[in-house]
Amino acid sequence: MQFKSTRNQDNIVTASQAIVQGLATDGGLYVPTEWPSIDLDWSELKEMTYQELAYFVMSIFFDDFSEADLKACIDGAYDEKFDTDVIAPLAKVGDDYYLELFHGPTIAFKDLALQILPHLMKKSAEMNANDKEIAILTATSGDTGKAAMAGFADVPGTKIIVFYPQGGVSTIQEKQMVTQKGDNTFVVAIEGNFDDAQTEVKRLFNDEALRADLAAENIQFSSANSMNIGRLIPQVVYYFYAYAQLVKHEEIEAGSPVNFVVPTGNFGDILAGYYAQKLGLPVGKLVCASNDNTVLYDFFNTGVYDKNREFKLTISPSMDILVSSNFERMLFHALGDDVAQLSALMNDLDEKGRYEFPADVSEKFASFLGEFADEDQTKAEIDRVYQEYDYLMDPHTGVASASLQKLKAKDVLSGPSVVVSTASPYKFPQAVLTAIGQDVEHATDDELVANIQSAGNRDYPNAIKEIQTAEVRHNRVSTVADMKATVVGILTRE
Repeated sequence: MQFKSTRNQDNIVTASQAIVQGLATDGGLYVPTEWPSIDLDWSELKEMTYQELAYFVMSIFFDDFSEADLKACIDGAYDEKFDTDVIAPLAKVGDDYYLELFHGPTIAFKDLALQILPHLMKKSAEMNANDKEIAILTATSGDTGKAAMAGFADVPGTKIIVFYPQGGVSTIQEKQMVTQKGDNTFVVAIEGNFDDAQTEVKRLFNDEALRADLAAENIQFSSANSMNIGRLIPQVVYYFYAYAQLVKHEEIEAGSPVNFVVPTGNFGDILAGYYAQKLGLPVGKLVCASNDNTVLYDFFNTGVYDKNREFKLTISPSMDILVSSNFERMLFHALGDDVAQLSALMNDLDEKGRYEFPADVSEKFASFLGEFADEDQTKAEIDRVYQEYDYLMDPHTGVASASLQKLKAKDVLSGPSVVVSTASPYKFPQAVLTAIGQDVEHATDDELVANIQSAGNRDYPNAIKEIQTAEVRHNRVSTVADMKATVVGILTRE
């Protein structure tokens, strides 16, 4: 298996090279050069542990890793750091299923990929005789930052710098980041929104002069968000795992299609579902669920991607995104791997803030449905599911669940559906408690999480216990214009 850039089909690398680089040096994202044909024997797959299924899936993409090395990465990632042996349990709620991806150390779905990425990156560097210090540079809308730092904390030969929008994440998310331990971890609040931070991070990656200056210091950039193929591919695993569990528990027959409803911001999570489908997973529809920032919903309904609109801060902040970086990969596939057309659309987005897809969206994106739930609809859905089923969900899962109900009402989905539940309700306690009718406007964080524990009948996750007494270690603030100077200062003087 090899990977090529979306901006230059002659830029072809191995999996380990793509993982170390993060983004392609030409500014593109790495995608598989081909889709292998594999045998899916569900009588065997349904009996696999999460770790065994992870090896089955990842070994297809990361075939330059030896079996022993890849299994060591997997075993190092999916262990007692998760609060359940099954890693990603599937809960049946009414007629639907909720894939709980929040049982890791930072109680968000990013753990499923970011616990293994440091292992993959360290081994990839060894495989390519790369002795440079790896500088992980990432922007976060709330969850990636903490999960990445938790994975890379004190990993030799690395530093990680995380930028997050000041005032644009939940208080729990912020506290998780600013209390992060590790001498190689750095957190910076920026005066701007997530799109501002992500755009500047991508610009720094493509700054040739900066890249040369850092190379002279024996430093190399890499990425921890889903633009890195080493972050994206591990997310493919839990789609297979969810399906396998449905077969194992006789909820479906092997081969029957299943819909996945995914709360979507940067498009990495749902793209992993598309990659699972390309490997042969029987996916019915991939529902791209948006919050009040409906740029993707509008695209799937009009064929126009337009970021020239108000950026809305919502109770589902990890979805408050107008430029979904991973969508470039999906566009590339939909255009038949046409570099010229893809580059033209990306140039339009940079220069005009919009582009129009040059073909029939319903045909080229036939696997997808777009839907959205505004803030009021999301709160109502959190409350409905809680009152009817005593099941508490976070606002991002609420967006997906509400979107599913809207599609059911339109009678456009058939077969069973899995809602991809991306975060614990503990991570957004004020929004969740408000949705179920509690007055918590003046409650402290400790009071909020105590009320979540009482309402949801879930034990405190370790992630919550840790931050209740943790000291603040990071207090940097930067403008977007000063992000480059901040990065250089951290990497060359500290």
